[in-house]
Amino acid sequence: MTIIDVDHDILAKRDVLISRLEQILPSDCLLCHEDQLRPYEADAQTMHKQTPMAVVLPETTEQVSATLALCNELGIKVVPRGAGTGLSGGALPLADGVLIGLAKFNNIVDIDYDNRCVVAQPGVTNLAISDAVRDDGYYYAPDPSSQIACTIGGNVAENSGGVHCLKYGLTTNNVLGVEMVLMTGEVVRFGGKHLDADGYDLLGVITGSEGLLGVITEVTVRILPEPETVRALLLGFNSCEDAGACVGAVIAEGIIPAGMEIMDRLTIDAVEDYCHPGYPDAEAVLIVELDGPAAEVDYLIERVTALAEENSATSISTSQSEEERLRFWQGRKAAFPAVAQLRPDYYCMDGTIPRGKLPEVLARMSEMAAEKDLLVANVFHAGDGNLHPLILYDANVPGEMAKAEELGAEILKLCVAVGGVLTGEHGVGTEKRDLMPEMFSEADLEHQQRVKCAFDPEGYLNPGKVFPTLHRCAELGRMHIHRGQVPFPDLPRF
Repeated sequence: MTIIDVDHDILAKRDVLISRLEQILPSDCLLCHEDQLRPYEADAQTMHKQTPMAVVLPETTEQVSATLALCNELGIKVVPRGAGTGLSGGALPLADGVLIGLAKFNNIVDIDYDNRCVVAQPGVTNLAISDAVRDDGYYYAPDPSSQIACTIGGNVAENSGGVHCLKYGLTTNNVLGVEMVLMTGEVVRFGGKHLDADGYDLLGVITGSEGLLGVITEVTVRILPEPETVRALLLGFNSCEDAGACVGAVIAEGIIPAGMEIMDRLTIDAVEDYCHPGYPDAEAVLIVELDGPAAEVDYLIERVTALAEENSATSISTSQSEEERLRFWQGRKAAFPAVAQLRPDYYCMDGTIPRGKLPEVLARMSEMAAEKDLLVANVFHAGDGNLHPLILYDANVPGEMAKAEELGAEILKLCVAVGGVLTGEHGVGTEKRDLMPEMFSEADLEHQQRVKCAFDPEGYLNPGKVFPTLHRCAELGRMHIHRGQVPFPDLPRF
């Protein structure tokens, strides 16, 4: 078959699809024209772009179900999308696929203080959940830097973290249940307010599955009472290596802060110019936040201060008010937009390493950046070793974007080589897809794909993401479980 034949086939299929979708969706929920599709051509990882065949913006679970069932019938691929703040190309569209955006699923369904949980649609922003319960003394712990824009559905898809994930965990530790629509249009639920404890942990499988298993239409999350006292220390150091050594010393002492974040000199200077948080003149700053009863926080501040002094801190400041604590965090929260002043483009990486390897990895990253003649601004979740080096480049300079991608791949390989992993919270998407063999054997990857086959036997959901080599489910000896059917019925039950 020639390429022209394939194009005609796609166009014919598109015409049928659009005609049928117009019967399912209101007119303002279906986008087909090029100028309407352009805003959806990439997520926040903008190195690669693709215009989708069509964009669907459903308003109800029934519309999602009908759309997926139709795409499944016609053999059309589907890419789910939240707010588009993802940084790994996980929501990169397909020219022969439909993009389903969940932006109109933006209501909080229930606030249940007795069970300390909130039920929200996937288009509700991360910060909106905390805002909804703040007046009653509660909050939602995971707090990605993009929390003002990123949505809870996207957080579940990528297993997002944030500055407070050290103590309170990632999204997977704070999600109690989801409602999800399978590619067939079937609506299923996993977990709930009381988090079902029996059977396989399918909720754990879904969290972080990057849209490969289904489209999430509702999320139940755990909320926590706000701590009695929250204070932060702002510590200056002569190097990132010294700051990293201090992180290790604090954790080794048995202290688990609410958050620990490091920024290097390049980032410090950028945020000072951008929002003036008043950081010290240092090669690196470490922010350590402590929360809990007042007496406990006072004691821990003394211990962390002593450890900082033992690890060559050049300056130590402790927040004396809530305003000062928020000022300490202001620069960290603004780090990504701040570095945009330094170069027209940046490539945000996401790898995780053992905390004890921080000094070694930071030093090696500096050498690697110098070899590529590129600048790297370091800002990361130091407490759990989740690195976010920002590789600065100018896409208008021939070859610079390719160099940035090469450096990013080398950094991720380094993370794996020292005992770390390819991602901490941004996901694999297309960005890290071809690096998966650095971490997993072929057998590992085949078993992961078998899980996808159980949910999506034809492979229509978000294809081309996560797995470097796609296998047909039949090749893997797939097992697809339909509701009401028991796998391996001839085997004895115990």
